[in-house]
Amino acid sequence: MLAGRSLPILLSSSALFATWFGSETVFGASSEFLRGGLFAVIEDPFGAALCLVLFGLFFARKLYNMNLLTLGDFFKVRYGHHTELVASVFLAPPYIGYIAAQLVAMGLILNVVTGLAVWHGVVISAIVVTFYTYIGGMWAISITDFIQSIIIIVGLMVLAVVLSKEAGGVSAVLSEVPPENFRFLPKPGWSEVTAYVAAWSVLGLGSIPSQDVFQRSMSSGSATTAVRSCYYAAILYLTIAMLPLFISLCTKQLYPDQLQGDTQLTLPYMVLQHTGLGVQILFFGSLLSAIMSTTSSAMLAPAAIFSENLVRPLLKEKLSDKRMLLLTRGSVLLFSITATIMACIRSDIYELVGESSVLSLVTLFAALTFGLYWKKANGPGAIISMFSGFTAWMFFEFGYESGIPSLVPATVISIISLVIGSLFWNKTHENRNQSVK
Repeated sequence: MLAGRSLPILLSSSALFATWFGSETVFGASSEFLRGGLFAVIEDPFGAALCLVLFGLFFARKLYNMNLLTLGDFFKVRYGHHTELVASVFLAPPYIGYIAAQLVAMGLILNVVTGLAVWHGVVISAIVVTFYTYIGGMWAISITDFIQSIIIIVGLMVLAVVLSKEAGGVSAVLSEVPPENFRFLPKPGWSEVTAYVAAWSVLGLGSIPSQDVFQRSMSSGSATTAVRSCYYAAILYLTIAMLPLFISLCTKQLYPDQLQGDTQLTLPYMVLQHTGLGVQILFFGSLLSAIMSTTSSAMLAPAAIFSENLVRPLLKEKLSDKRMLLLTRGSVLLFSITATIMACIRSDIYELVGESSVLSLVTLFAALTFGLYWKKANGPGAIISMFSGFTAWMFFEFGYESGIPSLVPATVISIISLVIGSLFWNKTHENRNQSVK
């Protein structure tokens, strides 16, 4: 699961970059950018890059030095067994939407290239990825991520250069874009400012308490490598993520007829119809392999949490390594099947990814952050925080219409609940807190 905690800086950085650089960056973000400009893609790639920077600044070194196998183990060590179980319930399910988003992307690629129905492509992709996830490990995933990262970067650069020349150069492409499409800051007003903060927070804060980022960072050969790899991956991600946005502008100018219908299909259709075979092979092959790698790690992460922190503690007998392996593989199957069903029902990649991070933000962010930096935080406070954040999010999302993104009040309530709950029960749990560095 952690590649023996031995990854060098290149493999660790590329693994973190490849985790983020998937369907939502190439398909989802470019589609949103065409619809709403730069302001519409604050969540990804900008929020995603923020997550890596914050994880490197405040979380990577502390978590690495705790020598944990999963993020669920942090809640066990810091808060106790009951908090571990509750946290794991909130840790694992958000990955279903994320896995589904990757499967949708592969279904779209197969649809464009071969003409298969999208749901057929989803099912085929799920079968293939689920199969090789059985036999892969973090080390193998990291090696392929490194190779695939190079290929996808080269592929996008070549495509950007080819289209830019056809459109008359970079300046010609940018001159055709309305100024409002480059607006990055919100307009004055409570509603838009809170929406702006929420967009940064969905991935920027919501993906900090996630097993896949934790897993790839903790696979580094040292704490220093873990920290630096987060920074390098953030810079690389934000830089390369600009390429699909620029390519979408070139497409809009050169082939406006391609923007009809599902804009998620704009880029793959354009590549297929207006580029040579070499570029097509480079683009589709590298993109498909990168998304497959992302999907593989996304399947492994919740399976590890589910088997190690949910099922294993509930079993009275001690499991052998062989039986633990079977349990983890069974967990991979469970998450794969569930995500495949969701991918066949829903097809908006950007929304699927965003929703998968919101739950982690409103339930786990406060418990993880305060657990690392506030000695008085305790198990009851963490559990109250998780449930209150989730309840508040459900209320504001599906019940009361407040006019602001539901994750904002839910996150605030989660933080306040943790502080109040921890102070109320602080004396009971004082001994446990003093034993944690």
